[in-house]
Amino acid sequence: MQTFQKIAVPFIAILIFIALWEFLVWANNWPDYVMASPSDLPAAYSKFWELFLIGSWQTLWRTVAGLALAVLFGTLLGMIMGFSRIARDGLYPILVGFNAIPKATLVPVLALLFIGQHNFNTVLMAFLISFFPIAVSVGIGLSTLEPEYRDILRSLGASRFTIFRKIALPKTLPEFFGALKVSVTLAFIGTNLVEIISPHGRGLGALFLSGQTNSNYPLMFAVLIALAVLGIILYYFVVLLERIFAGWAERPQQ
Repeated sequence: MQTFQKIAVPFIAILIFIALWEFLVWANNWPDYVMASPSDLPAAYSKFWELFLIGSWQTLWRTVAGLALAVLFGTLLGMIMGFSRIARDGLYPILVGFNAIPKATLVPVLALLFIGQHNFNTVLMAFLISFFPIAVSVGIGLSTLEPEYRDILRSLGASRFTIFRKIALPKTLPEFFGALKVSVTLAFIGTNLVEIISPHGRGLGALFLSGQTNSNYPLMFAVLIALAVLGIILYYFVVLLERIFAGWAERPQQ
């Protein structure tokens, strides 16, 4: 019953959203160059299906690559900040200041630094925009580790690695996966920033820009929905990993 509910409720919610969207366009009599309706999108998918497949793959693999780098770098940086008070005090202001910079302003900077390296620039932007939540969550999780557990294991002769594997790592997993869910959406934002702003952009972002240039508004909305679908798929993949590795932290619902 719970499995059916977890599948049916999101599906029904999506249908309600689509119905409200269609009704809103119909009630206001908006033409497709003002607001495309859901019924306008199948024609765009049918006409440009090959470009959608190619663009979706290009956007997805760059996003996943940037997110993987964010997980690796963010986890290592979070471990450094979590185990060292000096490192935490020194790095936090830098991280906060960097995260406050509008990432759209970094796109032309990266384009000048790495001319012609569109794939590298796109992956790098996805990484830069998504590693911050992971680093902060891991750092906070490790810095709030109860010293009693650590002292008990040390008195029993446990090594630092054993303490990390037995106590620190399991305690940090819930915070890590919570941050990873946020980073998934941020990585897509970073990828699409470069794809749209860069003059040599490729992927769904470039397809969106093409629709804007040609005043093909149904195509633009179709790209937005495709991006949303990719984000949902990647998000629920993270949820699956969370249930596998940190399912013990989920409290049963009453």
